[in-house]
Amino acid sequence: MSAAESLESARSWALRAEQGDGSASKAWLNCAIDAWRAMDTADDALADAATAIATHAIDEVLSRAIPRMDGWAPGPVEVGEVRLQVEFRGIPSHLRAPFRIRRARDVPMDAFGGQRFGCGGFGVPLAALSSGWQEEPMKRLTPHSGVFRNLTAWIEPDPEQVHAPPRLVLADPQGIDGVMVGSRRVELARDTSAAYAWAMDISKFERLGLWGLIGGKQIGRRAGAYLLEDFDPNKRPLVMIHGLGSNPLIWSHLSNAVWGAEDLRARFQIWQIVYQTDAPLLAARLRVQEYLDEAWRTLDPHGEGRARANAVLVGHSMGGVVARLLCAQSGDALWNAAFVVPPESLDASAEDVAMVTRIFRFHPYPGVARAIFLAAPHRGSPSAGTVLGRLTGDIVGRRAAEVHALRRIATANPSAIRPEVRELFQEGWINSITTLRSEQPVRRAAEALLPSPGFPYHTIAGVRPGDGERTDGVVPLDSALIPGAASSLVVESGHRVHENAQAIAEVLRILRE
Repeated sequence: MSAAESLESARSWALRAEQGDGSASKAWLNCAIDAWRAMDTADDALADAATAIATHAIDEVLSRAIPRMDGWAPGPVEVGEVRLQVEFRGIPSHLRAPFRIRRARDVPMDAFGGQRFGCGGFGVPLAALSSGWQEEPMKRLTPHSGVFRNLTAWIEPDPEQVHAPPRLVLADPQGIDGVMVGSRRVELARDTSAAYAWAMDISKFERLGLWGLIGGKQIGRRAGAYLLEDFDPNKRPLVMIHGLGSNPLIWSHLSNAVWGAEDLRARFQIWQIVYQTDAPLLAARLRVQEYLDEAWRTLDPHGEGRARANAVLVGHSMGGVVARLLCAQSGDALWNAAFVVPPESLDASAEDVAMVTRIFRFHPYPGVARAIFLAAPHRGSPSAGTVLGRLTGDIVGRRAAEVHALRRIATANPSAIRPEVRELFQEGWINSITTLRSEQPVRRAAEALLPSPGFPYHTIAGVRPGDGERTDGVVPLDSALIPGAASSLVVESGHRVHENAQAIAEVLRILRE
């Protein structure tokens, strides 16, 4: 049968399916197979028409099959009168089967403000969700909502067995961006937004963010660094750090935009940090450092990958301050702002002294090449000193292990603690909110800690329209902008600068540097 005849047959099967003549699913399957055969032609116009019909037929088959299947795995499946052989191509082994799938166009884009990224082509874009890794240590780097991936599906005949069931191929379009039909290569359709949107829709992080501010156990158990895609030793980690009482879902717009830009998707891999925001600022910095250390020990224990030396940090609000401190050299500045004696002079357990020393003394985190700070209160926030801030501060962070260590040391060594912070340490009233107060002496010392000369960092700040005080409602402009930045941008925005279109465009511009 010639390509033209195959195309005519495909159109005939489509007409039968639309008119309800017999089984629609079986008719659409036959349509997809005949259209596939018609794609193998040197006639571009005929091939394009066949590709469009084949894609439509595949979509119709999937629209009927997906609701009837609880999970998908390689092997034979029978859905009504339709028999298929499911085949995975280029799908990583940790996308554990069976997994759930949805057509990408059926996944709402509410999380991204309606913005969807992708491109047309052959096949039907899908969103897939799997439980992911079950074994340690990779399980600890997998989001709790599971592994999500954007796939593309198509139907093709078995080339070796004429009477065998057609193949339903599920492929990862990042690794397989085209398929050969005879001598013609056809580009695959793809959607880079749907799987993440689906994963966010079922995530519980939004409800847990506030609990992380007051020491909730659930977010504590989920704390760590998470990979939103397969680790690639040659792609630069883009490490996203959320702010006070928040969660990694705030990065939905930015993550979607990065994945939607082909050049950035090829160069960057997205990591997101989850941490309890009840701990003091310096303790939060240490925790994030430890989460990154654990991830690197698992992914690249010998430090051989190019990714290890080219990470970019992006932090919002308190996460921006944490990111800055991860790029800074403390020296003795922070220690001297809190203590009047060296660590070895303290009357305390070795464990407590070691913990407190690691909190107050640190080096730039190795392998970070650039940092971006969004609406970060580098010079403190007046909101932390308001009545609400003080009331909230009274219930935040008292259960943190770092706070207990400071409290024990301050109680046993009162004369070793500077008077300005002695009561805070002894009573355990030191937490993420008190350490953001503008008058806090340790915070003032931390303010002077900037990344080393020559290290590129960028600031993005918001100002509410018509606000004469020049603030985003939480962080004043003069606190969000710091000297030495490679670039600074001020946008009209409240504190949710991370969702501002201009701010996102600026981050993409910076990443392209």
